[in-house]
Amino acid sequence: MVEQRSPKPPVVGSSPSSPATNFWKRIRMNKIKKYINDAKTEIEKVFFPTKQEIKQSFISVFVVVAVVSLFLSLIDVIMSSILKSVL
Repeated sequence: MVEQRSPKPPVVGSSPSSPATNFWKRIRMNKIKKYINDAKTEIEKVFFPTKQEIKQSFISVFVVVAVVSLFLSLIDVIMSSILKSVL
């Protein structure tokens, strides 16, 4: 007589891969929470300028750009006149 074996009995409870999946989800969620908390902390450290400071900075940059542009234009005119006289 041949002995008949039934297939492996089903595992009772959760599958072995489920706890690991939940573990990694928890780790990932903790990393996301830490990232958001760190971002909030850094935003609180940021110094935002007032309207007056922005206005002063804009005027300063505008004046410097205008002066440099005039200087380069003057150099260009001088160099052009020198090249025309030589050639």
